[in-house]
Amino acid sequence: MTGQFNDKYMDQLESWIGTGPKIFTLLYQITRDGCNATTFHQKCDNQGPTVTVLYNQQGSVYGGYGSASWVSSSGTYIKDSNAFLFQLKYSGTDQCMKFAVTKEDSAMYALSSQGPIFDGGHDLITFTDTVNSSGGYYALNGSLNIGHTLNNQGFTFDQINYGNSNVIELEVYSVTDGQRIKSLPQPTQPLQPWRKTPEWNEKYLETLTEDIVSFKPSGKLGLSDVRILMLGPVGTGKSSFYNTIDSVFKGRISRSAPCGLSTNCKTIAYTPYEMHVMSGASLNFRLCDTRGLEVTQGLDSVECNYLLDGNISDLYQFNPVAPIRSANPGFVHQPTVEEQIHCVLFLIDAAKVGDIPQKLVDKMHSFQKLVVLKGIPQVVLLTKVDLACQEVASNITNVFKSKKIEAAVDKASNLLGLPRNHILPVKNYENEMELDDNISILALMTLRQVLHFAEDYLQVLQNKLKACGVSIEKLDQRESVEKGSDQE
Repeated sequence: MTGQFNDKYMDQLESWIGTGPKIFTLLYQITRDGCNATTFHQKCDNQGPTVTVLYNQQGSVYGGYGSASWVSSSGTYIKDSNAFLFQLKYSGTDQCMKFAVTKEDSAMYALSSQGPIFDGGHDLITFTDTVNSSGGYYALNGSLNIGHTLNNQGFTFDQINYGNSNVIELEVYSVTDGQRIKSLPQPTQPLQPWRKTPEWNEKYLETLTEDIVSFKPSGKLGLSDVRILMLGPVGTGKSSFYNTIDSVFKGRISRSAPCGLSTNCKTIAYTPYEMHVMSGASLNFRLCDTRGLEVTQGLDSVECNYLLDGNISDLYQFNPVAPIRSANPGFVHQPTVEEQIHCVLFLIDAAKVGDIPQKLVDKMHSFQKLVVLKGIPQVVLLTKVDLACQEVASNITNVFKSKKIEAAVDKASNLLGLPRNHILPVKNYENEMELDDNISILALMTLRQVLHFAEDYLQVLQNKLKACGVSIEKLDQRESVEKGSDQE
C-alpha cells in the first residue's frame, strides 16, 4: 500500500533538506496501521531521518522533518539542527512554507506514549496513546502551536490546520540518500458526474437567484409564503443553512442565526426566518429553525406533530423539562394553512451518516411517520460535504463527481427510506469571509428544489380540499382533509 506523499511533495522536501536526491519509504500510516503511539514507535524508531505528514479535511498538508531517529523513551529531548516544520498545501491550494528550528537542542521530543513531537513538545504534538477514527477522520488529541520554538514567518496555526487537529491521514516516511524512481504520469479520465447539473457559472447563479426571487405559492390557498421546517441532530447545520441562504441574498456573509461547533443545542426557539433580498423586499418562503434532535432531550413526537400542524406559535422557546402541550399559553388551536409546514428538511452530516446513534435514528423515523401521514414532502440536506471529501474541500464543483459524496447519498437514502433525488448535498458558509459563487450555486440549487417540493404539496392539498368540499377559509383544514380521505 503506497502513501499519499507524491513526487511533487518529495521534490519540495529534497529541496528543503538540501543534501541531494532522497528515497522516501512509507513506514507508518494511521489508516493502515491504526493511530496508536506504540505502533508508531515499533515501526519508526531507529530509522534515521523521517518526515511526518498530516492531511486534513480541508485539503491542507503539513508536517515535520527530522534528521535524527525517533526513540522510545519516558521523555527525551532530541537535538537536531536540521529539523523543520512545513506546509505544502492549504485549503486545496499549493502553499509551500518551511519553518526552521531556532532551538536545536529541543528540536524533537521522544515519549513512548505519544506520536511524533516536534520542537520541544510545543510546536507540533501529533497524538497521545490511541485515537480512533470517527466519521471518516481522526480527531487527534495533540496540538499545533507554531512559533513557540521556531520561526513561524508570521503564520498562525489556523493558517495551517484551520484551528483543529482533525485529519484524514497521518504518514511517516524514512528519508534515505538515493535516486528514487519517479512515478510516470498516468492518463486520467475525467470524473463522470453521478448527478448531472447545468454548467456552474455566473449566469447559472443569476438564473437560480431569479427563480427563487420570483417564487410565489400558486393556487387559491392565498398563502403569502411557504414554511420549510428544518429538523436534524444537534450540530448538523440547521441554523448555518439559513445563514448561508441569507448570505447569498444579502450579498455578504451573514450570521443572523446563532450557530457554532458546540455539541449543545444553539437553537432553543421555533423561529420561522423571513428572507429578504438586498433591497429589503421579502421572499415568499420561510426557513423554520427549531431545537436540534437529541437522544434523550430535544423535540419529542408530540411537539413535532404540533410543529407540522402549525400549533406552535412563532418564537416559542422550547423547554426540555416541560414539553409544550395544548393547554400551554400561546398554543395555536386553529392554525391556518399558512402557519402549517409545507416541506420538511432532515439535515444529516455527510461525514457521519453511518455514525448516528440508533436511538436518534429511531426518533427521526418516528417523526417521518408523522410527516408521511400528513402527506408533507421530505428532503434530506446532506451537510458538511467539504468535510466528508477532500476533493470537494479543494473544489466544491466536484460534489456531484465525488464517490464519497455519492456513497453518503446512498447511505442517507437507505437510512430514511427516501429516493436519491430527495437527498441534496450542501456546503454552508462556515470558514469563509467572502461569498463564493460555487457555494452559493449549490445552496440555491438545493433551495430551489425544496421550493418545488413545497409547491407540489400545496397543489395536492388544494385538490384534496376541493374534492372534500372544504372552504379554504376554514382554519382547521388538515383535520378536514384527513376525515374526507377516510370517507373516500
